Amino acid sequence: MHLPFWLTTALLFPVLLYQGKQARRTTPRLPEAGGSPSGQYGEGTPARRILVIGESTAASVGVETHNQGLASQLARQVYERTGHTIAWHTFGINGIRLGALIRELETAELPAADVVLLSMGVNDTTGFTPRFRFRRQLRALRQLLASRYPGPVLLLSVPPMHLFTALPSPLRHVMGWRARQLDKLYIRLAQQFPKDFKHLKYPVVTDPALLASDGYHPGKQGYQYIAEALADKAIPEQLFSSESQAN
Repeated sequence: MHLPFWLTTALLFPVLLYQGKQARRTTPRLPEAGGSPSGQYGEGTPARRILVIGESTAASVGVETHNQGLASQLARQVYERTGHTIAWHTFGINGIRLGALIRELETAELPAADVVLLSMGVNDTTGFTPRFRFRRQLRALRQLLASRYPGPVLLLSVPPMHLFTALPSPLRHVMGWRARQLDKLYIRLAQQFPKDFKHLKYPVVTDPALLASDGYHPGKQGYQYIAEALADKAIPEQLFSSESQAN
């Protein structure tokens, strides 16, 4: 137990409860994106297949179609930089927590993939999922995916919620504190089990021009910005070799 965090949360609980209700009431709830959840850049057999799973970011909330979302934009960045054909697929549910996502994945029909990126943590932050449970669920997720996706699951760090200006203070600072706790758990897992997990730093998105109308989720330019920052880190280095870029 992280005693300072829980003491602070307990002391501020009436304020946090009020601000949380106000934020839910006043913040527009954007829908999940439409269109096909999969696609491909380039012709022929893909050199790499990218799968993004998770919460609202994986559901491409903030844009109209999945083609504008994170999985597609990440695939496009890799394709443009390397010239290799890249396929993508995204599976996300807005508002979901990790435990519920695992239950959905148990029956979901997902395509083959070489790279699996998990975008989670915001709803487990706001829902105060205990860290021991979150860790246990991450291990369960890795075990569930192991037979189909042998490589490490890429853990996209929990967004820095203390910078979410759509949330009032002190709510956003407490949420940011909790988000950092879960992200540190990601980092420790990646250090302890490098064959199972790899941590990717979430690029800070503070420019209002990069955000959707709710001031909370990335917009079209925001997803492009995140994809640009992640492309070199998410894909195996051999695709970015000088020989690949020369083709």
